[in-house]
Amino acid sequence: MKMPASDLALTAIAPAIWGSTYIVTTEFLAGFPPLAVATLRALPAGLLLLLIVRRLPTGIWWLRVMALGAFNFSIFWTMLFVSAYRLPGGVAATVGAVQPLIVVFLASLLLGSPIRPLSVLAALVGLGGVALLVLTPNAALDPVGVAAGLAGALSMACGTVLTRKWQPPVSLLTFTAWQLTAGGLLLIPVVALVAPPPPMPTVTNLLGLAWLGLIGAALTYVLWFRGVARLESAAVASLGFLSPVTAVLLGWLCLDQSLTPVQIAGVALVIASIAAGQRVNRQPR
Repeated sequence: MKMPASDLALTAIAPAIWGSTYIVTTEFLAGFPPLAVATLRALPAGLLLLLIVRRLPTGIWWLRVMALGAFNFSIFWTMLFVSAYRLPGGVAATVGAVQPLIVVFLASLLLGSPIRPLSVLAALVGLGGVALLVLTPNAALDPVGVAAGLAGALSMACGTVLTRKWQPPVSLLTFTAWQLTAGGLLLIPVVALVAPPPPMPTVTNLLGLAWLGLIGAALTYVLWFRGVARLESAAVASLGFLSPVTAVLLGWLCLDQSLTPVQIAGVALVIASIAAGQRVNRQPR
């Protein structure tokens, strides 16, 4: 039984939009501390959705939501912004692209999903495609940035698999509101203790935060969690390769960056990887 094309298409919108994170962070939010950006992205969007759904978790779901909020948002976004600020966008994207490979093994451990050789191969091909797409010969490898990128990929992989494992008894909008709010609240004490205060926001900064929060969080995570609930974890994770493709295309379109034959080959490998990942994970939930 094949996965519905509509489920794949709607889920793919999320990582495609997430690819704009790099350009928005560097062009609209220069000088903002990573922890502050992560908090301002999660908490306002979560509270807005919470006002709409007007429902709080109960029982065991308080603990689960806090764990998912930490994995999917608090830890992941903090590490994402640290890597984005400390590494060139291409290096950060390549390090983060290891996430689909992590999901294959975590899904086997936590969900009992079989480790299919084609899934592993597809993830490796996608990782190679991302490297061709975004790495340059003179790319700087900051150790802290690389470590942050790997930690973020592991956190997102844990969040993806556990979201599949813990199916909520509420709507996707409510589930997203809970996680975004939890992720933002968990970041507040950390920001208060270790993060420098953000600068007074300009109109440009506010536009960047609005995009990251309302579109890049509230909208996209509803679509992402919908896909996680309906599709195999490895299939959903492979769609994450669309993020660096979008980042490179936005750089080409908006920042007048070049697109070389090697990068075009990288795009082809990424597309082939995503197609293979969907082919091997045919069974919906």
